[in-house]
Amino acid sequence: MTRWIDAAFVRGGTSKGLFFRAEDFPPVSEDSAGSGPDRSAWDAIFTSAMGSPDAFGRQLDGMGGGISSLSKVMVVSRSDRAGVDLDYTFGQVEIAEAVVDYSGNCGNLSAGVVPFALLTGLIAAGDGWHVFRLFNTNTGKLVDVGLTVEDGQAAVDGEFVVPGVSGAGAPIELIYPDPAGSRTGALLPTGRARESIDADGRMFDVSLIDATLPLVIVPGSAVGLNGVELPETIDADRPAMRVIADLRRNAAVRMGLCATPEEAPQVVPKVAVLTFPQETTLLDGSVLPAEDADVVVRMISMGQAHKAVPGTGAMCLAAAALIPDTIIQGIIARSPQPSSPPEVRLATPSGVVTAAAVRDESANTITATSLFRTARVLMRGQVAVPD
Repeated sequence: MTRWIDAAFVRGGTSKGLFFRAEDFPPVSEDSAGSGPDRSAWDAIFTSAMGSPDAFGRQLDGMGGGISSLSKVMVVSRSDRAGVDLDYTFGQVEIAEAVVDYSGNCGNLSAGVVPFALLTGLIAAGDGWHVFRLFNTNTGKLVDVGLTVEDGQAAVDGEFVVPGVSGAGAPIELIYPDPAGSRTGALLPTGRARESIDADGRMFDVSLIDATLPLVIVPGSAVGLNGVELPETIDADRPAMRVIADLRRNAAVRMGLCATPEEAPQVVPKVAVLTFPQETTLLDGSVLPAEDADVVVRMISMGQAHKAVPGTGAMCLAAAALIPDTIIQGIIARSPQPSSPPEVRLATPSGVVTAAAVRDESANTITATSLFRTARVLMRGQVAVPD
């Protein structure tokens, strides 16, 4: 039997996913072990709707697109929290398995939460620029979203360009106040800005940072990459991907996200492979000059090289750039024309993404991170799910 559930298909930044209202779902309770929310009743809905599991990796029998940035869901509700407009939960749907990972937030898709909420009547606002406060249940953190409202809906038309997205749109500002320790409870989960981790039988110099999401930062040369390869080249490099996967799992243990490497969450930590600014060829065939960026980044997410950069990953790198002795700070200090804090220009496979962070030196922490995105509701209606 098939039943239908209200949904919208939304692009946020360089991601797409299905958005749902929490009121259309079974309530979430604590799991039997008392270790957190039990969302198992949601998982069957999400995996079926997105077309997982799919051993062919295409999610043809669902709405997913066969890569991590196109296999996502959001559940949104009005918030009962004082001063908060909306609560939202992000789910990363695995492609080859019937599994949903709730271990992190999605910065790109977060840009679609308010447009979806305005469309479905979860919130209402008059015309003009508004800042809405959101609570992300995955991380327990607040997110402020600023955008323009026109005729009761989020503005779509504008001149802001997101690398990796065709055309331009109305800017949406994402601000993460108090981003430090999103999952680990600390900006520097191990107390150090740089350390060595064993992976694949070798030691690697890395930075482990948690600001908006936990991130492993490693030089490209350390994992056998020059750092400017296009995503498909990195995905096909089995030795490099094996090293990165092992490094990620061991870093997850070091950051306190799991007890053993085998238990590492799929969504976090992500791995940022960095190299010095140099001329790079982008996915559209154009050439990006070295002086247009502070650092070249190739982000590994869900076992694949990202075609742009996760929004939360970009903001974490901006935060890391302000922390003395991190790998990224050392790279930027030697860039040909470094930008000035609080902004950092990231050369991604799709172009330059600029993110910002603010550091409180007296408290030795990051007080905010921010990023501009665009979003558009692509379709609204109903999606087929198992009864």
